[in-house]
Amino acid sequence: MTRWNTSHIPDQTGRSAVVTGANSGIGYVTARELARRGARVLLACRSESRGLAALDRLRSEVPTAEAEFRPLDLADLTSVRDFAATLDDFDGDRLDLLINNAGVMALPYRTTADGFEMQFGTNHLGHFALTGLLLPKLLATPGARVVTVSSMLHALADLDYSDLNSARSYRRWIAYARSKSANLLFVHELSRRLAAAGSQVVAVAAHPGYAATNLATAGVRMEGRTSAERAVELVNRAVAQSPDGGALGTLCAATAPHMRPDSFIGPRSGLRGAPAQSFRAPWTTKDAHGERLWAASEQLTDVHYDFDFSRPATAR
Repeated sequence: MTRWNTSHIPDQTGRSAVVTGANSGIGYVTARELARRGARVLLACRSESRGLAALDRLRSEVPTAEAEFRPLDLADLTSVRDFAATLDDFDGDRLDLLINNAGVMALPYRTTADGFEMQFGTNHLGHFALTGLLLPKLLATPGARVVTVSSMLHALADLDYSDLNSARSYRRWIAYARSKSANLLFVHELSRRLAAAGSQVVAVAAHPGYAATNLATAGVRMEGRTSAERAVELVNRAVAQSPDGGALGTLCAATAPHMRPDSFIGPRSGLRGAPAQSFRAPWTTKDAHGERLWAASEQLTDVHYDFDFSRPATAR
C-alpha cells in the first residue's frame, strides 16, 4: 500500500457504485475516479441542483463515464427508504460498492426530519439505514464492499449511550466526534456480522485526513460568522490537502485488492499523504459497544438487517 495513488485503482468495468454526498469534495472525486476506471456510478445527493451540476461536471471531465444522479437526504429516513426503493433499476440485483461518504460537521444544534441530532442522525443513522436497505444487493454481488467515511477526530469522544442525540448537552465538536466513532463502530459490528453469516462482503472505513472541503466552513457559515469562516479558509490553504488527496483513502479502501475487513484507511501521517492503516480509538473495536450501538440504531431507524444471502435479492 506504500505510496498508493489513483493509478493503482484496478479496472472497474462492469462494477456499480453508489456514492453518497457526491456533489462536491471527497465524494465527487471518489465518484469521478471510479467512473474514470469504468465503474457505473450513481451520485446520491441531497440537493438536486448541486447533484445535477456535479453530474454535468463529471461527464465533462470523464466523457466516457456511465453516471447518473438520484436525490438522497440522509437526514430524512423517508428519503433514504425512497432512494433504496428506486435502485431496482440500477444494475439489477447487484451493487459492488456502497460509499457512505456524505456527512455534516460541527453544526449549530439542529435535528433531522425524524428528530435526531443532525450529526448523529446524518453521519451514522442515515448510513446505517441505507446500508441495511441495500444489503440484499451487496450480498448478491461477489466482491462487494461497503466503505464508510469516518474521521481522525473520532478519537475526541466515545459514544454516550444515555444521550445519543445530545439532548442533555450539545457541544458541536464532541457531537461530531461521537458520530464518527459511531461510523467506526458500525463498520466493526457490520464486519463481525458479515463474517458470522459467511458472507464475503467487505466492510471497511476510511478517512480523508485534513482536506480542504466545504465541510469545515458549513457550521460557521450557517451562523453568519464571517470572520470565523475566513479563518477556517486560511487554515485550509495553509495546512489542508486537496479533495483529490483526501479521497485517496476512500478510493484505496474501495478498490485495493485483498483489503482486510474492518480496516481504517487514511493518510499515513494522519493529516495528508498516501493511504495506510490508521490509528483508531480502542472503543471502536469493542464487540459489546458495537452490539449496543447496533441495537439502538435498529430501534431508532426501524431498519433490521437480513444477512441471509441464500435467497435471491428480489425475494428479500
